[in-house]
Amino acid sequence: MFKLNSKFRGKTVPLAIMISPVAAWLVLLIAVPLVYVFVISFCSVSESHKIVFSFTLKNYAKLFNADVLGVYYNSLIVAGVTTAVCILIAYPFAMIMSKANAFKKTLMTIALLLPFWTNSLIRLYSWRTLLGKNGYLNDFLIWTGAIDEPIEMMFTQGAVVLGMVYTLLPFMVLPILTVIDKLDKNLIEASKDLGAGIVKTFRHVVLPLTAPGIFAGSIMVFIPSLGYFFVADLMGGGNNQIIGNLISRQFKSAYNWPFGAALSIMLIIVTLVLVKIYTKSGGKIDELGVV
Repeated sequence: MFKLNSKFRGKTVPLAIMISPVAAWLVLLIAVPLVYVFVISFCSVSESHKIVFSFTLKNYAKLFNADVLGVYYNSLIVAGVTTAVCILIAYPFAMIMSKANAFKKTLMTIALLLPFWTNSLIRLYSWRTLLGKNGYLNDFLIWTGAIDEPIEMMFTQGAVVLGMVYTLLPFMVLPILTVIDKLDKNLIEASKDLGAGIVKTFRHVVLPLTAPGIFAGSIMVFIPSLGYFFVADLMGGGNNQIIGNLISRQFKSAYNWPFGAALSIMLIIVTLVLVKIYTKSGGKIDELGVV
């Protein structure tokens, strides 16, 4: 018995020492803030904007107000269009990458990830320089005679979607590329041998087998699109509100932390539901972390 306990302690103590800093980090910076957000979501705010720790469900009732439902609708439109555009761009790009040789594939991967080496705010400001009323694109169109006066391209929903696609496209490309690389090429050859054309082979073989990558990429694009408030602020100019803007405003300007916490909890629940649907459909959690 003594020897068994000694062996157990000999293996457990070093392991506990190794993981304890990580565990402490996760508890202090993730678990504790989440618990705090959950707790204050049931609190109220005094006239002096201080949190009153008295149990109430008013914050969750506000989630179904007409104004808030309008923000939900706009958020779903922006996130849905962003996801669809990312799929349309990412799928053929991933197909081309999968067929390229090692050198070209490396260059394409670097080109895809290179923007991440620069702060996203700086990259979004470059779009404002390009698409603004006094931007290069308007100057070029006026110079060519295509338009007589500048067009308002910024501060629209289309500009917000553009910013979202530009920021989140790699999160769609990489999951799709992962499943395409794992695709059994013999199945494609067998489909062709059985008389199926390119379209039928794609519809009945390639697309179903790569669907998990599309689903994984869609989750990784759709969920951040709901919360990337800085993209909506810079590209939409405050005219296009999404859930992330609403949450940010509650914490920064409205000083209504409990309502902002309730919105955050709702967004977390939506994320967990989507991930659960993904795992139920046969997806793996580790495939959501390819980036």
